[in-house]
Amino acid sequence: MIPRLELNNVSIAFDSTAVVRQVSLQLPEGDIGSLLGPSGCGKTTLLRAIAGFEQLQQGSIALHGKCVSSEQLMIAPEKRRVGMVFQDFALFPHLSVADNIAFGLNGQSSQQKRARIAELLKLVGLSELSNQHPHQLSGGQQQRVALARAMAPRPEILLLDEPFSALDPELRGQLATEVRLLLKQDGITAILVTHDQTEAFAMADQIGVMHQGALHQWDNSYNLYHHPATTFVADFIGRGTLLTIVVADKNSIDTPFGRLSGKLPPGSEPGGRLQLLLRPDDLHLTTKQDGIRAQIIERLFQGADYLYTLQLDSGDRFHCLAPSHQQHNKGDTVTLKLDIQDLVLFSDDGLAL
Repeated sequence: MIPRLELNNVSIAFDSTAVVRQVSLQLPEGDIGSLLGPSGCGKTTLLRAIAGFEQLQQGSIALHGKCVSSEQLMIAPEKRRVGMVFQDFALFPHLSVADNIAFGLNGQSSQQKRARIAELLKLVGLSELSNQHPHQLSGGQQQRVALARAMAPRPEILLLDEPFSALDPELRGQLATEVRLLLKQDGITAILVTHDQTEAFAMADQIGVMHQGALHQWDNSYNLYHHPATTFVADFIGRGTLLTIVVADKNSIDTPFGRLSGKLPPGSEPGGRLQLLLRPDDLHLTTKQDGIRAQIIERLFQGADYLYTLQLDSGDRFHCLAPSHQQHNKGDTVTLKLDIQDLVLFSDDGLAL
């Protein structure tokens, strides 16, 4: 099946400074993708290139199999049938909710417009507010109007640029889940740009983690967390600790916890120094006395569980999650179990083995 969006080796530069570096990805029809990364990583520039506002230095962008951007080609934004939602909503203050939604429905009969507006108002839960104006709405309601307006002409793809950043943190998470449901119900393919991984996890089927213009990994949220492709992804996604370890032989590694045995990935040469990713859920508290001993330096109550900060005799620190009914105090020494099969190893160049 032809992907709804395909980027092939896309590079963008401003005044000879590389901003986006050789990015390739595919997004199937009906899926929601997210470009995730810190400020200045190139994600918004890439979104603008998909919309048709930035010229490519290299590579190509295709929508539903049709090339819309390359080194020699740049189809105008209005001819790409791309919808956009911005963080400032950009609603027309003098127009009602219904008229704001109708703005993008050019070339349709009055009956078709009324039917589509009614459909979208029902979809976003604003049917009773159709005659209200933007200043009479809450921030969340304004965001729904902006979304409905962008969805109205059934775009080839919907681009969302930090659409929740102006809202309260609690409302951001709630709206991200709601927007995903709305897009899925209407069958719209979309790309979200955000620096907030909670938003990306709540909305996206596929997430691209970007850093310094490069796409480090394009994958689902589970794989980004449990199988990161680079040390940057490992550090940026979720909570984790990177520890330096030494390969003892083909079946064991020397770590701050002592020697651990298990099947090692290809590329683990004896004597080699690697980095080990330790997630809080890789460690488990145990009542057995023959496990790893560590002292609790700090603890954070999170409702269903505690997040413990632990320290070894070597001084190395890391985190461990445990059910909150297994309560331990700061200063306590606890015993831990670690399963080597769940761990991810990285070479010196930061790539996963």
